[in-house]
Amino acid sequence: MLDMKLFKEQVELIRADHEKRGISCEPIDAVLELEAQLVNARHQMEMARKERNTAARAIGAAKKSGDAAEIDRVMAEVKDLGRRIDELDEAASSLIGQRDKVRMSIPNILHKEVPIGADEGGNTQHSLHGDKPEFDFDVRTHNELIEINKWVELERAAKIAGSRFFFLKGDLARMELALQSYAVDFICKRGYTFIQPPVMMNRQAYEGVTDLSDFETVMYGVEPDKLYMVATSEHPLTAMYMDEVIDTALLPIKMVGVSACFRREVGAHGLSDRGIWRVHQFTKIEQIIISDPEDSWQHHEDLLQNCIDLWNSLGLHYEVVNICTGDMGTVAARKYDLEAWLPGADAFKEIVSCSNCTDYQANRLKIRYRKKDNSHASVHTLNSTAVATSRALVAIMEQNQLEDGRVKVPEVLVPYMGKDILEPCSF
Repeated sequence: MLDMKLFKEQVELIRADHEKRGISCEPIDAVLELEAQLVNARHQMEMARKERNTAARAIGAAKKSGDAAEIDRVMAEVKDLGRRIDELDEAASSLIGQRDKVRMSIPNILHKEVPIGADEGGNTQHSLHGDKPEFDFDVRTHNELIEINKWVELERAAKIAGSRFFFLKGDLARMELALQSYAVDFICKRGYTFIQPPVMMNRQAYEGVTDLSDFETVMYGVEPDKLYMVATSEHPLTAMYMDEVIDTALLPIKMVGVSACFRREVGAHGLSDRGIWRVHQFTKIEQIIISDPEDSWQHHEDLLQNCIDLWNSLGLHYEVVNICTGDMGTVAARKYDLEAWLPGADAFKEIVSCSNCTDYQANRLKIRYRKKDNSHASVHTLNSTAVATSRALVAIMEQNQLEDGRVKVPEVLVPYMGKDILEPCSF
């Protein structure tokens, strides 16, 4: 959420951002009103405490002088003072909760270069990469390829877990592991530390990393333990330093994590979203940076470059897009997406999101760093997919398909696979 200092000192900046997004400024006014009520409650509480202290001194003086009547008079005047202080304290706590609930619904301040647009149609192309594959035969969709090669079991998975779960088999399963190992090796060579995070989080941590009003509908809850299955390893990795002050010498902290991810993926989706493109469980390799605010925009570009270099090395055709105001969520200040070309769908489809969340998550999570003057300030947090393996498999299958239905292995994965062609599964 946004720092209260912004509301007090630069509220017009927040209003201008809301106007850029095309959303109402009413929540901003609500925060300011609740803050004014909080200031008043705290003032009254402070005055009541001063009055109690004054009374305590008067009672002490009266006791010394033996003036019982004065003691009774002062005691009568302040008999309800303790109860009133407690009530004001409770009121202040309630106002803080109400104010911060509204604050958490107010989105991050967008970077000045975020394009203006009502929805995803307003996204703009940043760059185009790789050669568009050409075929001298009728291309198959990834759904057809996994069926003829028996690489995926959807119906059998549905029997035991429901729709949008899958068994991955044979060479395609081996390629999924190869992608994990290759991506981790690739990112670690750039100074990142490999971390495997927990795949469940409590609500407090989850409220720190995302807008649950947007995200809770796609998350799986675990009862009666009040936990959530992670929707992306970004969330536990970012929350790892919750309620901590990080020594400046440790920044930037660069992590690459691998985890299973779980999403309900509610709602209707198109034909190209079937198969293993949009599923309830998948594996993702995620990049996370926790940084000094002065360096975060350069780190954002570095994260993007890591993605570009990684996907270029896979030899795939894709584009990078700038996400516009109407397609931007609550948390990120700027976001790039990579979208791979899917010949079977005759369209670009999202494979990577790369975001700078500035201090928005850090304010919620209370992650700070110690400055040179020994004061504390919020860090900036950044995240980027490196590879979501199921979607990468789809892009590789469709772009590298052969006429007989087999699939050519990207050259960089051959050492991990021990073969250069994905062969059909025997059952």
